[in-house]
Amino acid sequence: MSTLQVGASGVGGGVGGVMRAGISTAHSVVEPTAASRRVAQAVVVLYALITLVPLVWILLTSIKSPPDSISYPPKVLFEPSIEGYCNLFTTRSRQTEEYIRSLPPAADACDRSARANNMVIVSRSNYLPRFGNSLVIAIGSTILSVGLGVMAAYAFSRFKVPGKDDLMFFILSTRMMPPIAVAIPIYLMYRELGLSDTRLGMILLYSAVNVSLAVWLLKGFIDEIPREYEEAAMVDGYTRLQAFRKVVLPQATTGIVATAIFCLIFAWNEYAFAVLLTSGEAQTAPPFIPIIIGEGGQDWPAVAAGTMLFLVPILVFTVLLRRHLLRGITFGAVRK
Repeated sequence: MSTLQVGASGVGGGVGGVMRAGISTAHSVVEPTAASRRVAQAVVVLYALITLVPLVWILLTSIKSPPDSISYPPKVLFEPSIEGYCNLFTTRSRQTEEYIRSLPPAADACDRSARANNMVIVSRSNYLPRFGNSLVIAIGSTILSVGLGVMAAYAFSRFKVPGKDDLMFFILSTRMMPPIAVAIPIYLMYRELGLSDTRLGMILLYSAVNVSLAVWLLKGFIDEIPREYEEAAMVDGYTRLQAFRKVVLPQATTGIVATAIFCLIFAWNEYAFAVLLTSGEAQTAPPFIPIIIGEGGQDWPAVAAGTMLFLVPILVFTVLLRRHLLRGITFGAVRK
């Protein structure tokens, strides 16, 4: 018995000494180990580098001259040129050297670049109008689809809708259809309604495609908002609409922002419907950029320059709202 007591006291003293020394042998099942953190960091860095390679290559191509852009093997070291950006925003015409010498001095760098190649700038290109169409159509369809989606999601979340599950599946199924499956019917319908090659027609079409995604995403966010908040507001005298506007919407801000980003990305990048339904007045940038033609064929520096500028608005919008996006993606992941 005394031996057991001594052993126990020895063990207790050893544990107490370890605890007093501040050394813990416990291991958390949640906290990652140092090795797993290093592996995860290496994977993230590798993935980031792989995804950045195309963007870096497009950026480098945009500041190359046309001969350097098609050279083989590809040039990594080259003399930067703004010719691609000049060709993107202007239309040029080849002239004789005598005619070029008779002109007044060049007004800017693009004019000097054109004259160095025995060409003159005759007009502005259609890139800026197409870029403006993309802005109007993408922002308009995003506002409309998110506005309709948040109201429909609130109704599905708070009210007893007959056949709710079937309706939700039907709404989601519209997102599963490939664009080519409905392209011809939509084209014929738009031609009859006079919506072909119009901004309104593209806004309505993109909104119809995006509203299914908006309803599904926002319903999940609204489901996580306790009903008691609205009930307390209505007890205080608020109507259902006032409770929705002053209680639910502020709570669902992160979800609305995350949904808006996804809807904007789709409308901003959409190509198939834009090619089929627009050709002039309402044409967006995606179908316009690939058809930028230079003197000897495809003007790759101008195409790359247009692509880089086309990336800027969606990149800025996402970076500015990245905090809401991250919170919206993880919203409801932890149960309280």
